[in-house]
Amino acid sequence: MVGQHFAPEISEIMTTAKTLLQLAGADLNPPRLGDAALVLIDIQNEYLAGPLALPDAKPAIARAAALLARAREAGSAIIHIAHRGKAGSLFDRSADRGAIVAELSPRAGELVIEKQLPNAFAGTDLQARLAATDRKNIVLAGFMTHMCVSSTARAALDLGFRTTIDADACATRDLPDGHGGTLNARTIHEVALAELSDRFAIIARGDALR
Repeated sequence: MVGQHFAPEISEIMTTAKTLLQLAGADLNPPRLGDAALVLIDIQNEYLAGPLALPDAKPAIARAAALLARAREAGSAIIHIAHRGKAGSLFDRSADRGAIVAELSPRAGELVIEKQLPNAFAGTDLQARLAATDRKNIVLAGFMTHMCVSSTARAALDLGFRTTIDADACATRDLPDGHGGTLNARTIHEVALAELSDRFAIIARGDALR
């Protein structure tokens, strides 16, 4: 009818956002733990108290511990990463603050690699150690989502690894928003995972990793 306007259907004006991996038709199924290497990043006491205490550290540690138990049972290659700071400062590995949390204590035969930069490949032999396992699938968990987990996942793509991140076994902290306010840790965590899901990693939630 002349002069009459019709509103388009919502489905006509809205599209579901997709990642680059989805657009490329990539296989987004998490690997079997037995076919992967589990890399646990910086799950250290430093994140339980003090200036770097993470709001969601304890639930993330519980999830990481459950993941580690499944990985051990499945026969995964297991590598613990620990950040090494200066003596008397953050992540002092000679002090309790720099120790890996008790719930994820490495067992005999499990590799521990110390790093000094966010990217766990930088300045370490992580790449060579993973190559020795003959596994291209790596599973990441740990702290912090936006920092060491993110930088390691991004580097892993360049090195030819297929990366999966256990979202529930990671956590981060509040950050300043640059405008005098604060972005809460949960927002930082989810945005970091969304960024990584676009091209760098499969994001696994719940008990998807077996």
